Amino acid sequence: MDLRELRRARFAVSVAFALHGAVTGGFASRIPWIQDHVGVGPGGLGLALLSPAVGSILAMSTAGRLTHRFGVRAVTRLAIGLWCLLLALPPLAPDLPLLCAALLLFGAVAGVADVAMNAQGVEVEQRLGRSIMSGLHGMWSVGTLVGGGVGTLAASAGLDARLHLSGMAVVLFLVGLAAGPLLLDLRAGEDEPAPPPFMLPPRGVLVIGLVGFCAVFAEGAAQDWCAVYLRQVAGASQAVGAAAYTAFACMMAAGRLCGDAVVRRLGPVATLRGSGALAALGGLLVVVSRTPVPAVAGFMLIGVGIAVVVPLVFAAAGNAGSSPSEGVAGAATVSYASGFVAPSAIGGIAQLTGLPASFALVTVLLLAVLLGAGRLAPPAQEAVQAA
Repeated sequence: MDLRELRRARFAVSVAFALHGAVTGGFASRIPWIQDHVGVGPGGLGLALLSPAVGSILAMSTAGRLTHRFGVRAVTRLAIGLWCLLLALPPLAPDLPLLCAALLLFGAVAGVADVAMNAQGVEVEQRLGRSIMSGLHGMWSVGTLVGGGVGTLAASAGLDARLHLSGMAVVLFLVGLAAGPLLLDLRAGEDEPAPPPFMLPPRGVLVIGLVGFCAVFAEGAAQDWCAVYLRQVAGASQAVGAAAYTAFACMMAAGRLCGDAVVRRLGPVATLRGSGALAALGGLLVVVSRTPVPAVAGFMLIGVGIAVVVPLVFAAAGNAGSSPSEGVAGAATVSYASGFVAPSAIGGIAQLTGLPASFALVTVLLLAVLLGAGRLAPPAQEAVQAA
């Protein structure tokens, strides 16, 4: 395989990551519109936002078998294309049950796309012989920023979310259709056994995965609820609420794009402690804010603080497990389980005591990231510390 083909594949998988992020950002920026359209409170919205996590976790268990049978390129192209088109579905739901059903399907396709595009990225990285995965995840963050930015403009113009998200779905689908053929055609060998449908995390990875759980919980809370928080607690307009998500996504992208340089300079433990402290400070600022400016600043601090946590968690888990793939799979299982807990926990607490109390819980979990940073020390560093 020549270098030009690998470069085209790298470009194509970068596009896939960016499209996945753009769909996420576009949807998140219009959650307040969808909430108003369906006519539900924080509790009902929390139930609806639990549905994508359920769909994603259930579908991820089948993604490995799908790629084994049909090939990584075919599954990536189909899942990314369908994920883009499904962006038009949630704002069409007229009531809460149909919104939950739409988001269940939405999350299921997102989960399959996530697994397939990461498998494609790993293969391209291995064949290039140099790291590209951090940059790919940075492209996902850039995609969320673009999707959120478009949502901010649409909300500012008072554009109906059904028109905005339908138009965006078509544009993103066409981009994915053009880039898809450039992906590598990866297929399992005839004698290669199908992967197991589910892998339990190794015992040694559990604590590392819990650090990831806290970070992913905070990310999901900020992503799904920051626009709602700005409107209901800080008294902001729909446009400012959408802009809060865009600011959060912007800081996430910047943190990921700069994160490798910081880790090389400070090491993973010090980086994680600093990140946890910064994110917890942002959470505290959100909790005490009652006007838009400090609340937006708090969400920005959360974004830059948690940006590098999951990559560091996966790297540490790869060293802690009996094999890198087993360690990363275990950490991902624990970390992404927060998708089951975060939406309903935030919505339920908000229903009882208000959104500030919900983000007080987020702040406590971010402090746990700081306290758990030592668990991510490389094996050699752990030995030195023990001695």
